[in-house]
Amino acid sequence: MTNLKATKRENLSSGSNNKLRAKGFIPAILYGGKDPNQNISVSKKEISSIINTETFLSEVLEIEVDGKKEKVIPREVAFHVVSEEPIHIDFMRIVSGKKIILEIPVKFINHPDSPGLKRGGVLNIVRRKVEFKCPAENIPNDITIDLAGTDIGTSIKISSVKLPENVIPTITDRDFVIATVAAPT
Repeated sequence: MTNLKATKRENLSSGSNNKLRAKGFIPAILYGGKDPNQNISVSKKEISSIINTETFLSEVLEIEVDGKKEKVIPREVAFHVVSEEPIHIDFMRIVSGKKIILEIPVKFINHPDSPGLKRGGVLNIVRRKVEFKCPAENIPNDITIDLAGTDIGTSIKISSVKLPENVIPTITDRDFVIATVAAPT
């Protein structure tokens, strides 16, 4: 689990936030749970390795503020319109026993074991991420879909995916397709 050191922000004016950014820090807020919201800043260098990954918004991080460690999940990142640099991050505290809704990336494995793909079929991905309701203490990094044995014409639906315990798709009214193995065009 990634550990981030954060500093409290006392001065909340836009001028002081710009000074922080100039020094290589990103203003952020920590919210959720029983504790009050806390204005913090995190080092851009420390977070830059993970902020652009597909899993960033579903990744549990540990934030340390004044020696106190808390598990959090990034909920929103604001980027600068021109430079595309991150300028603000919202972190939500993870509270055990609570459920949270978030998008989890879909990962496909065993491409070589798919007869359909071997014969020139194409993996047509309908959803790269699926929204789930998960227990805060059990957030999967990804949902893995095994392509072994899939042939041309196969539709991989959510019902055929082995999901971790208590991880439930937010779309409940239909069995939706995540990917298909299509005939070569």
